[in-house]
Amino acid sequence: MRCVCEMRLMGGVCPVPMVTLVTMAILAPFPGDHSNLARTPLLGNHQPSGRFTTLPRCAAVHCGARSPAAAGGRGRRRGARAAGLQAPGAPARPGGPVASAGGGECGRARMRLYLSEGSAQGLKVLAAAGASGARVRLERVPPDGRVVPFLTHPRVPALHLDSGTFLFSPNAICQYFFLLAGKEPNDLTNQWLEWEATELQPAVSTALYCHLVQGKKGGEVLGAIRKTLTYIDQSLTSKATPYLAGEAESVADIVLWATLFPVLRDESCLPDELQALRSWFQTMNLSEPCRSAAVSVLTPKGAQAFKVYLQKQLGPSLHWEKPAANEPEEEELAERSLSEEEIAAAAEAWARGPAALPERWQPPSPVLPVEGRRNVLITSALPYVNNVPHLGNIIGCVLSADVFARYCRLRNWNTLYVCGTDEYGTATETKALEEGLTPQQICDKYNAIHAQIYRWFDISFDYFGRTTTAHQTTIAQDIFQRLLERDMLLTDTVDQLRCERCQRFLADRFVEGTCPFCNYEEARGDQCDKCGKLINAVELKKPQCKVCKDSPVVKSSQHLFLDLPKLEGRLEKWLEQSWATGDWTANSRFITRSWIRDGLKPRCITRDLKWGTPVPLDGFRDKVFYVWFDAPIGYLSITANYTDQWERWWKNPQQVQLYNFMAKDNVPFHSVIFPCSLLGAEDNYTLVNHLVATEYLNYEDGKFSKSRGVGVFGDMAQDTGIPADIWRFYLLFLRPEGQDSAFSWTDLLLKNNSELLNNLGNFVNRAGMFVCKFFGGRVPPMELGADDRRLLAHVTLELRQYNQLLEKVRIRDALRCILSISRYGNQYIQVNEPWKRIKGHDADRTRAGTVTGVAVNIAALISVMLQPYMPCISATIQRQLCVPQACNVLTDTFLCLLPPGHQIGTVNPLFQKLENEQIEALRKRFGGGQPEDSTLELQAQAARMASADVTPPGPGGGAVLAGDPQKVKELAEEVAKQADHVRQLKASKAEKGQIDSEVAKLLELKKQLALAEGKTPEPPAPKGKKRK
Repeated sequence: MRCVCEMRLMGGVCPVPMVTLVTMAILAPFPGDHSNLARTPLLGNHQPSGRFTTLPRCAAVHCGARSPAAAGGRGRRRGARAAGLQAPGAPARPGGPVASAGGGECGRARMRLYLSEGSAQGLKVLAAAGASGARVRLERVPPDGRVVPFLTHPRVPALHLDSGTFLFSPNAICQYFFLLAGKEPNDLTNQWLEWEATELQPAVSTALYCHLVQGKKGGEVLGAIRKTLTYIDQSLTSKATPYLAGEAESVADIVLWATLFPVLRDESCLPDELQALRSWFQTMNLSEPCRSAAVSVLTPKGAQAFKVYLQKQLGPSLHWEKPAANEPEEEELAERSLSEEEIAAAAEAWARGPAALPERWQPPSPVLPVEGRRNVLITSALPYVNNVPHLGNIIGCVLSADVFARYCRLRNWNTLYVCGTDEYGTATETKALEEGLTPQQICDKYNAIHAQIYRWFDISFDYFGRTTTAHQTTIAQDIFQRLLERDMLLTDTVDQLRCERCQRFLADRFVEGTCPFCNYEEARGDQCDKCGKLINAVELKKPQCKVCKDSPVVKSSQHLFLDLPKLEGRLEKWLEQSWATGDWTANSRFITRSWIRDGLKPRCITRDLKWGTPVPLDGFRDKVFYVWFDAPIGYLSITANYTDQWERWWKNPQQVQLYNFMAKDNVPFHSVIFPCSLLGAEDNYTLVNHLVATEYLNYEDGKFSKSRGVGVFGDMAQDTGIPADIWRFYLLFLRPEGQDSAFSWTDLLLKNNSELLNNLGNFVNRAGMFVCKFFGGRVPPMELGADDRRLLAHVTLELRQYNQLLEKVRIRDALRCILSISRYGNQYIQVNEPWKRIKGHDADRTRAGTVTGVAVNIAALISVMLQPYMPCISATIQRQLCVPQACNVLTDTFLCLLPPGHQIGTVNPLFQKLENEQIEALRKRFGGGQPEDSTLELQAQAARMASADVTPPGPGGGAVLAGDPQKVKELAEEVAKQADHVRQLKASKAEKGQIDSEVAKLLELKKQLALAEGKTPEPPAPKGKKRK
């Protein structure tokens, strides 16, 4: 049975869920949940085979809602204030001339659209109104006009609906117009809108600032948006469609065109190689709605008003990535105009010196929340214990979280950073079987490996723990019992895949087959990496056990489910609040919405395993909790192992801000399933306020693979001879924040030699050497002139930009602020030439002292700002310059940290040049295809097995007699020979059919070898990217 919910507010009808309205206020549109929309299962690894039984159940009613068109264009409801909607009783605005956004006759318009002269955002809403045929009454207001009565700051454009509701997010207004016309957005449209808001808008703002305020032209302007333009061009080219989201124009096309138009009005400035982008942009330019909107908004008066608006704004971060070149180029600094007030303020702050710094916060031990302070709790996704993390795993969670934790401490925020290994589940059981160890021994072994890797990378955990603890059992079972008592659990018989050869039910990640939706042949048992859809493992076509490659069979088993439909309302209410107040990355919002869009389904929380947290319920005591119910609880239990007062962090949402760091594939478990578990437990748990997810880091032209020797893994990085801080810097420089990025040996060399050696290291070394060489190691007196004060203001602006970016957890962009400051310093030294002035008259020598003193103080500031990124280099700079520990506090002001007379130490170079020969050797070493090592390993393995009386326990748990040692040796040699043959075929680029045939022979030989050794055959090298 299906009902249509129409909850009324101010006489309006709700056309979209509550969470949609929050999204509209933050430029993140959300598709409506309409009554005709099919509700397909998006959640649950195992689809229940029948009706839920045993436990108390709640009938879930799917509630649809009328679309805006069906509702007669009436406004949205629910969450009015959070969503940017007018509260009841707000006064109506005086009427104005009725205008048709599309240029035709309008009749009586029921909506009022408020615009100001020169509003760049007004371009998109006018074009969207025209393209959708919406009828609006257009009213012009001053840029500072307060149209929306309940907002603190003026916001235009704004759309005033007839119900009294306001929409004041431009992207939300655009999408509303299209919804009115019955044009619902798809997932791709929403993704483009997210990308426009988070990536394109900042880049275009930088370009417009360079052009309109600084008077730059041509390539200097395009440099700021080249990366985004290339991304659009590549997307259009790969999809081979005329529009961004398909064959028809969508709201995404209007929004992106309008954002780009002010900076690309002259199409000839587009690079010739971006043909797909050029064609799309020309098509949009020729459309009547876009032409009319451009004529209406971008008048000469409007352009001048927009320039004045830009001049009043804090200048954007004016640096961008240039295309890679064979030789490093000196990047020019695009200086923004400074007001006299800014310059004076910077000079005044400088003069206050280190005494103006707040006292460094010394947190209690153990670190616990402190009333009246900002208490920050940071977690990074718990790495699976059964593998070694590669560079992508490291940047995706622990390293990113470490940078933010170190930054928080520099800001004097009371900070706790916890992590640990995720140790339960099938993966651990399987690894134990492979290595002939018990699951606990595997956990002990790999937990130590993980801990050592993170120590080498200088990850500053307050506590690094694990999930195989008594606290994990106690807390997980307590949450389970509370869910059970509150009727939040269901039972059902589940069809699962069981491998008879391995004698076990298969976890989803150990099943591979053909996707039932897109026919991708390497889909996992829980999700297809190609189409992104969630899959029930039993739905896979041609499933295979990834351990032995046998075809599993379907078996039934009773399991427990978390009643997510019953918790959906609470989840949406919480998401509304968290999204409105927290900093969730665009991909985390998008992924979360895609999960909840069509309604949640019950989620299985138990598994037929032995290695896990036991289920404390009669009838299920032979089962354990499923890893994605159990693992996030590890954050709590790890904190409990750190301090017995763990509840002061985890049951204290009023005082604690929680940041979760992870790669994007972990998002739904942290944004939907885990929050639902805690909401259902009703125990005042601290829920995530800021969910920070990265995209994927790839390796060169492919993917990381431990088995094939492709890529750098954590235990290998320290053997390269490259210091940990260089690895940290490069991973953070290319951190995949908006889209996937790729590790490149050539780029690593370029970044080390240009950004670190020639830029940052060169500046810090010169500044310190001048103090030692010319002034006896003591900071000289400084007499600031106009140029010096201007430099102080520029550095202050970069420092503030750095703080603003890191507060929003934009880690990669903030790093570029440090590099910009060192470029300012290098230019300052180069222009003033203190090494020449020191030989001149008194005035010249005084000038040399001023330049040297200011430069060494900039180096001291860099040492503090660099601490989150390169802690060892930061400590080295501070040791060389004798920077007092009290200076390790970050504020928004650049202070003179090293006053005249301050004695510095011995100054030495910070970085070493990477040579081409060194990098080429490393590229070859980590490029895979190392037959000698493989052959030796096979022979050694055969020798070990031949000398043994018994093999490790087989799938059934008993000892298996070893095979004929001679046969084992012969098969090992055949495997090695066949492996060489396959590699030669691949190197010669033989036909795919021939290669596949020889690979099949190799797999069969490996099976025979494994059987001769008396153990389960090992899986072949994975074809896809290993993801955490």
